[in-house]
Amino acid sequence: MMKTRHLTVIAVTFLSVLTIALADTVDVREWLVPWAGSGPTSPVVDARGRVWFVGTEEDYIANFSADTAEFNRYDLRKGTEPVHLLTGVNRTLWYASHRRRLIGNLDPSTGRVTEYDMPSRKAKDLRSMTFDNDGNIWFTAEDGGMVGRLEVSSGEIDLIELPGGRSEPFGIAVNRYNEPWVTGPESASLYLVDPVHMTAIGVPLPSEDASPHRIVITSDDLVWYTDPASGTLGRYNPAIGEFVEWMTPGGAEARPLALTVDRYDRLWIVETGRVPNRLIGFDTRLTSFLTITDIPSGAGSISQLYYHEPAGEVWFGTETNYIGRAVIH
Repeated sequence: MMKTRHLTVIAVTFLSVLTIALADTVDVREWLVPWAGSGPTSPVVDARGRVWFVGTEEDYIANFSADTAEFNRYDLRKGTEPVHLLTGVNRTLWYASHRRRLIGNLDPSTGRVTEYDMPSRKAKDLRSMTFDNDGNIWFTAEDGGMVGRLEVSSGEIDLIELPGGRSEPFGIAVNRYNEPWVTGPESASLYLVDPVHMTAIGVPLPSEDASPHRIVITSDDLVWYTDPASGTLGRYNPAIGEFVEWMTPGGAEARPLALTVDRYDRLWIVETGRVPNRLIGFDTRLTSFLTITDIPSGAGSISQLYYHEPAGEVWFGTETNYIGRAVIH
């Protein structure tokens, strides 16, 4: 298991907007979702190339074909408020329910839905999910201050409370050692979970006013996160306990939120504090920003990005009711 030091070195640097060398934009296209105001988000792409997403405001899972611009919808129980979607084995789909304290599984071939309830009523407001290296699902329960694991084969759920008081865990990612990293916006911390003993340790960010949200891990085991409160992209090196932060091109009010990483270890970030929202590329090896692309619909806000490696695409849903695609390589 990876050993992680407590925070011993803090290195915080900021790149001003004026010093960032900007490159060409990427190609972005959007499709209007036919169900108005339904809150499309968390798109994923299955093995057949179909794009799936959830409609938080209208309790559905839908698929979409970019070739035909056709949409199909599967309704969930009223009040489910699905907020995150994963594609599983056998073409099934896993979703996190923000309101009903459950994780659900949809089999599109039959329309059958199986629900897995939280074993504790404290586990409220599910927010993010990810698969670990064993195919099990880790997730965050924002209001409950909890992180959980759903064993896919048995349906059993284990929960732990994050240490240190109020944390409101949001984003989650798993490293090569099968250890989840979690963001705590309210505690200005990152958390490392020990999956064997089901315990966690907190790593405070350099600023007590920080609010880390989305999180990814690059191939060199560095932990990256967005902080909408300060307008920064952050990096944590667990091996030496060092933080480094970069102001995104839009400045302190840019509110960078959505985040994903591609096969070249480049990060893709959305600045949600600007109108229109902007998709930003960042080279983690050169530590420099690469591209800035306006989202045509304006977006309102983009909270999640999904990287589809086979096609070199990033998919997103918008507050303005669009599903979008950015071709990044």
